[in-house]
Amino acid sequence: MTDAPSPSPVPAKASGRLTVRALLLGERLDVAGLERSDAISTAPFAFRVGEQGMVALFRYGAAVLAGLSPVEEDDLLRKIAPRVSGAFTTIEDEIATISLSPEGDDSIPPGGPIQLRELTPERFLVIADAMAKSVALASNERQVSSVFDVIDPLARSLAREGRLPGNRQQLLKLIGGSLQVEHRVAGRVAVEDKPDVLWDRPELERLFKRLQDEYELSERASALADKLDVIQNSTRALTDLIDAQRSLRLEAAIVLLIVFEIVLTFINWTFF
Repeated sequence: MTDAPSPSPVPAKASGRLTVRALLLGERLDVAGLERSDAISTAPFAFRVGEQGMVALFRYGAAVLAGLSPVEEDDLLRKIAPRVSGAFTTIEDEIATISLSPEGDDSIPPGGPIQLRELTPERFLVIADAMAKSVALASNERQVSSVFDVIDPLARSLAREGRLPGNRQQLLKLIGGSLQVEHRVAGRVAVEDKPDVLWDRPELERLFKRLQDEYELSERASALADKLDVIQNSTRALTDLIDAQRSLRLEAAIVLLIVFEIVLTFINWTFF
């Protein structure tokens, strides 16, 4: 369970706007051993930066930054870069705007900014959870699309010409890639799981559900799971066909060898 964050809000203006940026830096982000006096949470590891900034780091490679200047962002990313394993060459990112209005209620109007009375650490953790999951899903969606780009020509060739691809190793790599995405979504990102902060602040569950709807987290995770099933079924069917084809070739070769041996035996009996 997340350590209870400090109840004090970010020392921002009574009203105004803040930018929140979510980045997927790599496969994993090691937060072990990180200790800060300004920490506001341990799962995810979150802390303050500067006067009004906050940062949340997620073990599955995501970092969410709120209220940081460009210089502060660059400095932070440079410091945590050694802790990123499997760093991505193409970094998924997502930007949201938070509108602070002490007189208003927490809401997310369609196409508009996230409206909050104040950006407390608890609210930041809820927003960071949703945005981190969103960029992780975006990366997985892009990877699955690239797998479809490989499978589609193979399926077309099979349907049009009845010819199977000969590279079984390539198909096994596709299966491995799809299993890796499935493991990342179900095990690491855990899209359906609620952030731990809701155990301490259940009144923020409405904000969490609104963010879930805004980023379509459940729908995207379900669609991704369906695509993964299609990929795995398709690649397994192709590998089964390739194996069956190889078995037929092997059986044909054995039959030819047997026939050749019979012919040689007949020749020996007849002429020698």
